[in-house]
Amino acid sequence: MPRILVFAGSIRTGAYSGRTADAAQRELALQGAEVTRLSLADYPMPILDQDLEKESGIPENALKLARQFAAHDGLLIATPEYNGSIPPLLKNAIDWVSRVRQDGGHPFQPMTGKPVALCSSSAGRFAGIRCIAHLRTVLVRCRMDVITPECSVPSGSEAFTEMGELKDESLRRSMETVAAALIERARLLSTRIEP
Repeated sequence: MPRILVFAGSIRTGAYSGRTADAAQRELALQGAEVTRLSLADYPMPILDQDLEKESGIPENALKLARQFAAHDGLLIATPEYNGSIPPLLKNAIDWVSRVRQDGGHPFQPMTGKPVALCSSSAGRFAGIRCIAHLRTVLVRCRMDVITPECSVPSGSEAFTEMGELKDESLRRSMETVAAALIERARLLSTRIEP
């Protein structure tokens, strides 16, 4: 089964996107994927600045995160929505990883062609759908293979059980569909790249 990397676009304690990522992690594992869950808190990076990049090169944590992308057959990103768009922590991480072109002097493209599934969440009823549309556009520009099914979780404070599972049956089915589609796409990719 494929290896899937899961992370949230927020590192706030109790963030709805974190809880959504946890639900996605469980569903992917139930469907047989090998799942790695990481936190962007473990990869602090400066705000993208090309003068800084010219002076100091790619930050080590950007390279480490890029290697995580490359080591997995697919990704699932659960994003919150800030002012109708992508949170700065997530956008900065994506921007830095997109700047990684070499690793150890060898060409390196950790994002190109990589399957990625998207989930969103918010405190309100719009469930982060404006952000998820923006995020999809950004990742397509980064040449990632963004799958069509997505899962958007509204009313985040009421959406999860004490065990962290989605309460709503339609949302659970949506998450199942996202996980199945990502696993299938990632499996196809891993089959193509095996020697």
